[in-house]
Amino acid sequence: MPEAPFGERQLVATDDGSHSLYLPTFDEHYHSSHGALQESLHVFIGSGYGAAAHLPRPALRVLEVGFGTGLNALLTWARSRSGLLQVAYTALEPYPLDEQCVGRLNYPERLPEVDARAVFETIHRCGWEVPQRIDEHFNLLKLGCCFSDFEPEGHFDLVYHDAFSPAVQPELWTRDVFAKLAGCMSPGAVLVTYCAKGEVRRHLRSVGLTVERLPGPPGKREMTRATQS
Repeated sequence: MPEAPFGERQLVATDDGSHSLYLPTFDEHYHSSHGALQESLHVFIGSGYGAAAHLPRPALRVLEVGFGTGLNALLTWARSRSGLLQVAYTALEPYPLDEQCVGRLNYPERLPEVDARAVFETIHRCGWEVPQRIDEHFNLLKLGCCFSDFEPEGHFDLVYHDAFSPAVQPELWTRDVFAKLAGCMSPGAVLVTYCAKGEVRRHLRSVGLTVERLPGPPGKREMTRATQS
């Protein structure tokens, strides 16, 4: 996989005590500095998974654009187990973290699941490009490619759009990107993102998705949810 173009990654504590990574070169955090865990639970699990879990599906197909620290995958695993829902999770990440960095992140210790640390490490250590069975409810496919090289197979019921901000990764917030995502979303599928920029919402509407403004996580007024008809 190519070397990350973002420079040094620094481990930092956010306001809710959970960790994030900071990129000094871009003055960018992987998560909200007001609380990494709170943000992911609010945006991706509460507003995304919580809505898509009610779709009449035998299993929930999830696509994450920006696997990053693996926090969203870990939280989705925990929620799938508590709700006994089968999840097939596809994550895109061309610049994965090294093992030392993963070992320092404290997300598992902030969850009630006693085996969260073991699962978190398995999620990061398991192979790429081949589906991996994490437990009886959660299957993971990690793809080490950029979004531009991603070739979707089938349709997804839930999309976590968790790329870096438009200022850092503008190429992942274009109309073409959202058209590609809309094209691989099943009827009723949900896309969620922390980003609330007007341009992003206009792109989502222009590709035929129904867009909602929702209250944001702590420290952020709004977030965005879009639904496929």
